[in-house]
Amino acid sequence: MSAGERLPGTPVPMLTWPGADGLEIAGDAWGNPGRRIVTLLHGGGQTRHAWKNTGETLAAAGYRAIALDARGHGDSGWADNADDYTGEKMVDDLQAVLKAEGAEKPAVAGASMGGGTCLLGVGNGLIDAAALVLVDIAPQVEPDGVAKIQAFMNQKPDGFDSLEEVAEAIANYQPHRKRPRKLDGLAKNVRIGANGKYVWHWDPKRRQARANASGVTPYRERLSLAADKLTVPTLLVRGGLSDVLSEDGAQAFLKQVPHAEYVNVKNAAHMVAGDKNDMFADSVIDFLKRTAPPFNAA
Repeated sequence: MSAGERLPGTPVPMLTWPGADGLEIAGDAWGNPGRRIVTLLHGGGQTRHAWKNTGETLAAAGYRAIALDARGHGDSGWADNADDYTGEKMVDDLQAVLKAEGAEKPAVAGASMGGGTCLLGVGNGLIDAAALVLVDIAPQVEPDGVAKIQAFMNQKPDGFDSLEEVAEAIANYQPHRKRPRKLDGLAKNVRIGANGKYVWHWDPKRRQARANASGVTPYRERLSLAADKLTVPTLLVRGGLSDVLSEDGAQAFLKQVPHAEYVNVKNAAHMVAGDKNDMFADSVIDFLKRTAPPFNAA
């Protein structure tokens, strides 16, 4: 199962792979096969499109960049059960994609939810990565910032009456960004539901996953345990305006992972790559070229 009817003009994924349990994972890729792969995993409520500019920049620098739609997002399939939206299931999806691509020693980068997937996979030894990039995510985050994201994702569960309403909701969530004059770009963010309204591209069952997780070790604790085991070159990127990862949270991670490098992108909020893509991409490419060069995929 997946989201409703796609709007005209919605970009078609360049590639698809069978993920965990056969669930289809959609993605886009840039750069020549045979170069070192850099996987790009988006945050909750985003899609692979959040990485388009970064992917193109990485390809120009010699890498093979692959941006995925997480399960339950964008053009990827929906899980049957809310319990199948754990970070560990998303690690399984990433493993499946990397295996299908024949990736050896990839670099993995993830923002927010996607960064948690990368941290769990690399820290627990499930992804044999050459380097790890975490974007505005660490085990210690700010509850108010997380609550703001959840409130945004939970609004209008029955859908919006118009694209204008969708644009207003996004503008209210990201007031630091200039609201686009044209609404065409919103096609990739919503679908047409069975009731004829505009609904978000993600599976609403994901909202149940947190409530169902009470019997397992809390997610943040699992991230912290994974961080304790990190040995690969690691870069933490924080948006200077972020209300999700504070400077205290970033410094706590750097104390926990002393070998990690750190970049604070001024005037960027939680969606760092979208706010300041040039500065973000330059920092990431500088780090990757030192730790995981594009032509040395062994």
